[in-house]
Amino acid sequence: MKIIIINSGSSSIKYQLINMPTKEVICSGMIDRIGLDSSNLTYVTNSTKLEESLPIADHKIGLEKIAELLMNDNIGVIKTTEEINAVGHRVVHGGSYFTDTTIINSDVKEKIKELSILVPLHNPAHLLGINVAEEIFATAKQVAVFDTAFHQTIPVVAYKYAIPNALLTESKIRVYGFHGISHKYVSEKAIEYLKKSSKIISIHLGNGCSMTAIQDGKSIDHTMGFSPSNGLIMGTRSGDIDHSLIFYLINTLGYTATEVNNLLLKESGMLGLTGYSDLRDIEASAEKGNIDCQLALAMNAYRIRKYIGSYAAAMNGLDAIIFTAGIGENSSYIRKLVCTDMDYFGIEIDMEKNDIRSKEIREINTLNSKTKIMVIPTNEEVEIANQVYNLLLN
Repeated sequence: MKIIIINSGSSSIKYQLINMPTKEVICSGMIDRIGLDSSNLTYVTNSTKLEESLPIADHKIGLEKIAELLMNDNIGVIKTTEEINAVGHRVVHGGSYFTDTTIINSDVKEKIKELSILVPLHNPAHLLGINVAEEIFATAKQVAVFDTAFHQTIPVVAYKYAIPNALLTESKIRVYGFHGISHKYVSEKAIEYLKKSSKIISIHLGNGCSMTAIQDGKSIDHTMGFSPSNGLIMGTRSGDIDHSLIFYLINTLGYTATEVNNLLLKESGMLGLTGYSDLRDIEASAEKGNIDCQLALAMNAYRIRKYIGSYAAAMNGLDAIIFTAGIGENSSYIRKLVCTDMDYFGIEIDMEKNDIRSKEIREINTLNSKTKIMVIPTNEEVEIANQVYNLLLN
């Protein structure tokens, strides 16, 4: 069964064509920096590696470019779209409607659209990807895999907000949690590596960032909540703020509600602190002495450290922390900032191991560290393929 996975992020598209159940990756690639003048495109097969820098204005143009490459006469891997059995779509928010992998129909698309108000950086991109995929891969099953599903095990004491009860029972306002596909994948890899169901904190750091407390393989708390906007400092999102700030911006400074929403989601975070949203640019400027960038990186790490303490308390212990996703896997600088002076939690980083680049699961802690510090490359596409295959098989 050939399954193409489309993972549309807020500023990127990752894709893989996977042969199931062997999990053979026929083709893979990514487009990042969507919306900028210099978007990066990669397209990789067993015999081809294409890297290109070009302007890609939006997700629709990006997906059309990917489809063009897949069926290219010279470097393509399929001759006809009928070779694709299914398209697996990562969808960030399933709300209270979807708690498991789901075959997409018009009702499912309508619910995804409804939830776009909560995740304006994500669900609209997913829906666009679904609509384009339906046109291109017309004979394939379209399947949605939801980031919120993994967090259904969060207990009520953690997912309920201290607001009137009716807002939960009638309006379904609660913590939903996000990046669940990634957190599920890396935590299962960690448990397999450690050979026990441990107390784990998974730290997913990309343009969007989140942390999950995972006990006995289940999510029990998560930094994001009703929408993927709170918690850690992100590329353009503020993360945690005092909610009274919203009313101050509106009532005193004259912002509209739409302007505040745009400010907190698209103009804040590392972008608001430094003028850059990409951590590679921020680290480069920090190394050259940019004080704003140096402070932003310190603030980013400080927020992560606070949540490590919080989740160690919630689980009454800590066996391992996992760094994953683009920043978590590749930024030795952020990992060093997070793990330095954390010996109270049994976290001791080995600086030499931390600087080693690898695509394998690895420990970067010292031999004396009581808590394992692990770098585990996430593979949301393989996790999505597993879930799509299992659904269609049944």
